[in-house]
Amino acid sequence: MARESESGFPIEPVYGPEAGAGAEDAGEKLGAPGAYPFTRGVYPTMYTGRPWTMRQYAGFGTAVESNARYRDLIAHGTTGLSVAFDLPTQMGHDSDAPLAHGEVGKVGVAIDSIDDMRLLFDRIPLGEVSTSMTINAPAALLLLLYQLVAEEQGVPADRLTGTIQNDVLKEYIARGTYIFPPEPSLRLTADIFRYCKAEIPRWNTISISGYHMAEAGASPAQEIAFTLADGIAYVRTALAAGMDVDDFAPRLSFFFVSRTTILEEVAKFRAARRIWARVMREEFGARNPKSWMLRFHTQTAGVQLTAQQPEVNLVRVAVQGLAAVLGGTQSLHTNSFDEAIALPTDKSARLALRTQQVLAYETDVTATVDPFAGSYAVESLTDEVEAAALALMERIEDLGGAVSAIEHGFQKAEIERTAYRVAQETESGERVVVGVNRFQLAAEEPYEPLRVDPAIEAQQAARLAKLRAERDQSAADAALAALRKAAEGTDNVLYPMKSALAARATLGEVCNALREVWGAYEPREVF
Repeated sequence: MARESESGFPIEPVYGPEAGAGAEDAGEKLGAPGAYPFTRGVYPTMYTGRPWTMRQYAGFGTAVESNARYRDLIAHGTTGLSVAFDLPTQMGHDSDAPLAHGEVGKVGVAIDSIDDMRLLFDRIPLGEVSTSMTINAPAALLLLLYQLVAEEQGVPADRLTGTIQNDVLKEYIARGTYIFPPEPSLRLTADIFRYCKAEIPRWNTISISGYHMAEAGASPAQEIAFTLADGIAYVRTALAAGMDVDDFAPRLSFFFVSRTTILEEVAKFRAARRIWARVMREEFGARNPKSWMLRFHTQTAGVQLTAQQPEVNLVRVAVQGLAAVLGGTQSLHTNSFDEAIALPTDKSARLALRTQQVLAYETDVTATVDPFAGSYAVESLTDEVEAAALALMERIEDLGGAVSAIEHGFQKAEIERTAYRVAQETESGERVVVGVNRFQLAAEEPYEPLRVDPAIEAQQAARLAKLRAERDQSAADAALAALRKAAEGTDNVLYPMKSALAARATLGEVCNALREVWGAYEPREVF
């Protein structure tokens, strides 16, 4: 049913090329919404049926503090949780490890064991909430801990919905929170694909991420080129492990940034869908249309937020969120305006969520599918971004694929060149950043940020000491030994890993058991 404009005329759910010259070519190139090649969106109705999933990325300090934030977000209308983990958790270290000192609870929540995971999701019905976890190298552990807590709540695994990021290749390119070398990391990814197909069928097993590459400086074309190249590497890994492409491809998802440059961002999302659909159907022979769909989560651009005049970030985030919606995202996280200074306060996180709610319920962008379709500017930009991305993907293939290109330092060098150019343009004033190189204030207004209590590290260490004293140590040791044996062979490591976590082995102990077998990744210098 068509919605009406403020002036009283109908807004059609879908607009298309008019009959006449060029209409057939345009229709064939773009397709209809929800149809190959999905340029216009992966679903026929998009937001005319219901809005995107509104996620808020949150997590800090202890599991108890983060749990309180999650319940507050849900009470204010969040429809999906997105969990941030601290750096020790992301890199597979317990909170009492020497390498964790000074970082516990700082950029996310500290999770050391099933005890912490229980507290993190206390009184949150896991059968009803969709949860995204931004975790990569130890993604399998956090997924299994989530499953174990759900089982304790009486929620069967086939009811669980959500996503683990689980994209380790971009860690070697842009972030650095890797643990194992690429080969065993890819094996772990394939094991996760197989495990979820059998045990947690509704779970999205990977969120192949361009966001962090964009935050490191990648252009829109580089962002989708390098992300899709990583996606191709994961598909090839799963196929080499004996899986059928249609057994896992429908559960693949992607994660992109949304910048303030609305037109190019919309074009980027449309081009990415078109490239992926073609790759999956033509290169990999996928038969299920769901395997051709590029479904993605978007986060607004943290790198574009400024510590100067932080309230201006509210405007930036609204513009970035609008670009994501016009580009057809499936879920969205809007950053809080104070994130360039510190972790968001309760008020700023709520304002970020309200930004999405205004877009969904007060604007008319949800009234019709793909509002920019047929725009001369956007269609031209879509073609140009697609061509530039394909050229970069071809260069990666010439180097032997994504992993080989990473080892050659190709993606990292390309991103660094773009980041340097942008920095030069900003410094010279050619690229305007409001409040930074133009429209500055003589003196910044004071702002009181949220601060994480440094005592959290000692609290987590005490919790770990208590856990190790209380648990059945022989059971934990036996489970860790079984995990090492599986890692030495070809069995799926997630089954013994789950047993070890259920026996209250810690995240660091599980990761160390795998380090003993697989080693730890040491980046090589590339000149």
